[in-house]
Amino acid sequence: MQQPSFSLNHHTASFDWRSRLRAATIHLGLSALVAVLAGLLVFALWYPWPYREISGGRELFALVVSVDVVLGPLITFAIFNRAKPRKELRRDLAVVGLLQLAGLAYGLWTVHLARPVHMVFELDRFRVVHQVEIPVQLADRAPAGIPLAPLGGPTVIALRPFRNDAEQLEYTMAALQGLPLSARPELWQPYEAARERVLAAAKPVPELKRRFPQRAAAIDAAVRQAGREPSQAAYLPLIARKAEGWTVLLDARTAETIGFLPLDSF
Repeated sequence: MQQPSFSLNHHTASFDWRSRLRAATIHLGLSALVAVLAGLLVFALWYPWPYREISGGRELFALVVSVDVVLGPLITFAIFNRAKPRKELRRDLAVVGLLQLAGLAYGLWTVHLARPVHMVFELDRFRVVHQVEIPVQLADRAPAGIPLAPLGGPTVIALRPFRNDAEQLEYTMAALQGLPLSARPELWQPYEAARERVLAAAKPVPELKRRFPQRAAAIDAAVRQAGREPSQAAYLPLIARKAEGWTVLLDARTAETIGFLPLDSF
């Protein structure tokens, strides 16, 4: 009489395991779909190429989403039990879903605050500025026409010239203490206003090829992809969050940004 009872219990446990796995798999599929939609928002709007590389957006998003996508289905696998009353089971799954969405929302908010908002021409280089780097107390000092943190991808702007030696000394000392000039909205101006200064600071692309002969083919390819010849292009170094240096390619006549290279040209 004991053997049939054991067989029935074993069958029931096996069936419950399969049910849990099925529920967790469905949850994983839904989580992956939400992650794809979130990825479209992050990489199409906040971190377009090359900023996903320059600013570390890919790694940050992967960390946030991987934890959220994996954790939710694992919790579902742990709590799913058809023996529970239907109302209780629905409540448990709803709580898991809400907690997962809250975690994803918090993660996306973190990615949003860390996103690049401007690429700023700064004296003799470009620097990518991220929203989190701009002091809150300076947020209202952005000039008219330049949003502090545009909803779309980063815009290209420039620093205005210093008004006098005292201002230059003040801001330079602040920069040495950790506040980059490009993160100060009161120094921003439209990129077009700095076109002559950009062209004066830029160096010809043929010089870049002489400095990095092993990358000459990649440099030529990037320039031609932008519809220019090497003689029609110039470059400036780019400072960003990640340690690896980058290079901005420019039209040598208009100073328009035409491309990027993962090349430390400082």
